[in-house]
Amino acid sequence: MDTIPLQAQVEEHLAVARKHSAGRSAHTLYGGQGNALRQTLIALAAGRRLGEHGSPGEATLQVLRGTVRLHAGDDLWVGTTGDLVVIPATRHDLEAVEDAAVLLTVALHGVPGT
Repeated sequence: MDTIPLQAQVEEHLAVARKHSAGRSAHTLYGGQGNALRQTLIALAAGRRLGEHGSPGEATLQVLRGTVRLHAGDDLWVGTTGDLVVIPATRHDLEAVEDAAVLLTVALHGVPGT
């Protein structure tokens, strides 16, 4: 079994996000082509956001560090370290209230790898 040191990944990607002009960094920790499950670490510098987008499948978001806001239509969710939310199937965006890292878990529908 492989172990992924999440806190080390959080530190590394927050450092990258703080230096990057877009204020973000992302890395797929598990999954990708050929897998129905994908887990991605996303780090956002304070005040930065991932613009509105759809979801490719069922998804959850777990806050590993900091505070984020998830906007989905008229709904707003504020999450802090340790919180988990099921992401609505509607278009949504994510904003970092303070430097934040989240774990996005997506279960892709259909045949793995498509």
